Amino acid sequence: MWTLESNFYLKSVKIVFSTLLFLFVFGHSTLYAQSEVDSLEASLKEDLPDTTRIRVLTRLVEEYQFLDFVKSQKYSVEALELAEKTDAPEYKAKAYLAASILYTSTGDFSSALQYDNRALELDIATKDSTSISRDYNNIGHDYFDLGEYDDAYFYFTQSYRVASIIKNKLRMLISLHNVGRVFKELGQYDQALDHLYLSKKMSEETQDVEGIAYALHEIGDVMLRKNQYDSALTFLMDALSRVRTMDIDEIHPQVLSNIASVYLSKGDYAKTLTYYDSAYTLHVKNNNRYGMAEVELGRGIVFTKQRKYDEALNKIEQSLSIARELNARVLEIRSFYQLSALWETKGDYKKSLEYFKQYKLLEDTLFSQEVQGKLLRDQIRFETESRDTQIAALSKLQTSQRSELRKQEFVRNILVVVMALSAILLVTVYRSGQRRRKINTLLLQHQDDMEKRSEELERLNQVKDKFFSIISHDLRSPINALAGLLDIIDKGALKPEEMHKHTKELKVRFNHTRTLLNNLLDWTLLQMDKLNLQAAKINLFRLVEENIQLLGSVQEKKIEMINEVPPNAIGFADSNTINLVIRNLMTNAIKFTNDGGRVLIAAKEQGREWVVSVSDNGVGIKPEVLNILFDKTAPYTTRGTANEKGTGLGLILCKEFVEKNGGRIWVESEEDKGSTFHFTLPKA
Repeated sequence: MWTLESNFYLKSVKIVFSTLLFLFVFGHSTLYAQSEVDSLEASLKEDLPDTTRIRVLTRLVEEYQFLDFVKSQKYSVEALELAEKTDAPEYKAKAYLAASILYTSTGDFSSALQYDNRALELDIATKDSTSISRDYNNIGHDYFDLGEYDDAYFYFTQSYRVASIIKNKLRMLISLHNVGRVFKELGQYDQALDHLYLSKKMSEETQDVEGIAYALHEIGDVMLRKNQYDSALTFLMDALSRVRTMDIDEIHPQVLSNIASVYLSKGDYAKTLTYYDSAYTLHVKNNNRYGMAEVELGRGIVFTKQRKYDEALNKIEQSLSIARELNARVLEIRSFYQLSALWETKGDYKKSLEYFKQYKLLEDTLFSQEVQGKLLRDQIRFETESRDTQIAALSKLQTSQRSELRKQEFVRNILVVVMALSAILLVTVYRSGQRRRKINTLLLQHQDDMEKRSEELERLNQVKDKFFSIISHDLRSPINALAGLLDIIDKGALKPEEMHKHTKELKVRFNHTRTLLNNLLDWTLLQMDKLNLQAAKINLFRLVEENIQLLGSVQEKKIEMINEVPPNAIGFADSNTINLVIRNLMTNAIKFTNDGGRVLIAAKEQGREWVVSVSDNGVGIKPEVLNILFDKTAPYTTRGTANEKGTGLGLILCKEFVEKNGGRIWVESEEDKGSTFHFTLPKA
């Protein structure tokens, strides 16, 4: 009886009692500090209505069932006596149900059956469908525990029928679970697993976590009977973990006994006895004689395997005695079979045959062809009625649908016209909106482009103004110097020995001016996009050598310039722009290298490129300046080691020219140690 059904009942009773006792009993503030059981017992001292007292008593039967069997039995008797005096069928049924649960926990299934039948009669009188489904299920449990599987199947299916009518999913899954248990006992393991897996799935969908534990236990038992011991142990251990977590006392000892049976089949007798001992302790606590008899039978089997025949005989005979008292025929059959096997092992074939005959007679009675046929007929009837019910429901649904379709036909015809007109209107509005969105998007994009171009032009204008400011100053200085020198010569105030000095100074200034003008012209052509690049093979070694000779003749710092470019370094780029890049980088290196320093020009192959580098051992570049050297919107310039001027335009041109030739440019520098500028060119 202690299965999903009884657990569901107990939970329902708990909810009802919590509400009623709050209203009728807990009137004094001191009672709130007591435990629930103490509060219930204290409430019995109050002058309660009979119906409320019955509720309290049945609740106490439940609370003490696994704590104190004597008290639980006492309250059950009192509830039954009080129920007989009342004319309320509902409360009589509750008292009968509590008594049934108590007898089931002790293994007295015959007495439990009597009270479940009484509860069913009362619930039928009150037309309480939910309780009727519960009662059918409880009676099915009683017959199941007594070994009357055909009757058990009948009542379980009856419970399912009532539950399906009232659409109670919890009771439906409980009934399916119990039908699976019947198939398990009859050895129809595939059908048993179909029902058990279905009930487990329904428990998962309805979040019935306790139902999952019950299903895992039964599936593990099926696997045990199919001799799939590892699978059985997996399911049973999972069930045991859940049972202990949720304190499901009803099946806790049964799970332990089944785990013991697995270890018995695997030959691990030490673990077998350990689990049997744990199960026996729980059965004794609950005063469950049927459970104790089952454990004694299991112990007897273990002792038989260990050749402890006297101990085995004692245990099996104890199990048989209790089975006869409780009319537990399945347990009786198993006991006869084990006694037959024991005496055969001991060599007393006469006694073995006697017990085997009793075993066979009882088994044939319990599992006869007539019983099997009756069960099969019930099964077919159940399945046929289920199909008939489904067909009737479908027919009713179809009739209802046809009627509804006729009612909706006229409205639908009108709606078609309205919807067509609405669709045309919506399409028109949608297309108009789409066009407006596209136009707005294009306008916004155009506006963004204009703003970006305006900002770019503004930055370029600022750069242009800065360049022309610098250039105008740098062009004016050498012209003014030349004009002054010519005035001095014209007046005859310049001595011949001074002429050479001033001429040399003018030469330096004009070389700077010429470089400035060349850079300015190239930058102008670049900005106007009129600079035509003609890629061809160029000898990098010769370009570097020519620039060394050119710059060596004009620079006054006595800086050593070294060409380490390989003679076979042939690139593929525009000769004029690359020549300007090399010259600007070398001029830059000379500018920021002290007198007597060194400038090194080198090149190395890297894949399909040449990497050209111009290194110096000059003053280096500050870290914060490195990131803005090539920024055309903020050209950076500073004076050289000999106070040489610059515009910041040279490096910007280098970057533009290198990138237009398909290369990259970057710089590495350490302050006070020098700098190295690298750029790449495609190989020829």
